[in-house]
Amino acid sequence: MLSSLILTGLLSLGSLIPTLSASPLNTLEKRTASALFAVVPKASTCDGAPFPQECKTADEAAPFVNQSFRTYGIASPGEAAAVIAIMAFESGDFKYNINHFPGTPGQGTRNMQYPQFNLKYAQSIPGLKDKLAAAGSDPKAVLAQLTANGEYDFGSGAWFLTTQCSDAVRAGLKSGGLAGWQAYITECIQTTATPERLAYWQRAAKAMGVPGN
Repeated sequence: MLSSLILTGLLSLGSLIPTLSASPLNTLEKRTASALFAVVPKASTCDGAPFPQECKTADEAAPFVNQSFRTYGIASPGEAAAVIAIMAFESGDFKYNINHFPGTPGQGTRNMQYPQFNLKYAQSIPGLKDKLAAAGSDPKAVLAQLTANGEYDFGSGAWFLTTQCSDAVRAGLKSGGLAGWQAYITECIQTTATPERLAYWQRAAKAMGVPGN
């Protein structure tokens, strides 16, 4: 009798395993590394990078990108593709995490956030509480705390999407259509949806399996 109950319990537990392994987040994470190469074909090496200490290859970036999806609950291919595309574009194919052109003090991380957003982002990270107190209001010092940690550096894109963008913008990205991405760029990022930005998103959308791409 006892052995039958144990066997029944194990069978029931086993039936859950495929469901867990096929969760949306797990599926995204399996695609991330190959997606980064698809979006940034040159990201296999940092040879010749203008600022070698800032450069990351796709292989180096992938674990941090996946961690950002887990931390901020991004599980849809459309949102993941938008985050990957914005970071790849703004960081010059992962070669930069500090704004050098024109050199706005305190602007940086992989999605090149403006200083006011970097401060908000840093203040949201419990592990930076004491270091921020020492940094004070110096935007460069705040940025240095973020770029010194790969998880924080690559987490900025997901943080911005989930905390600074509207529910409507996020829903548009989840739908996977061009209009949703355009709204994200113009309404949330508040910049122009240029052909260059579009090309990055199209590569990311295709690689991440966004419907219709």
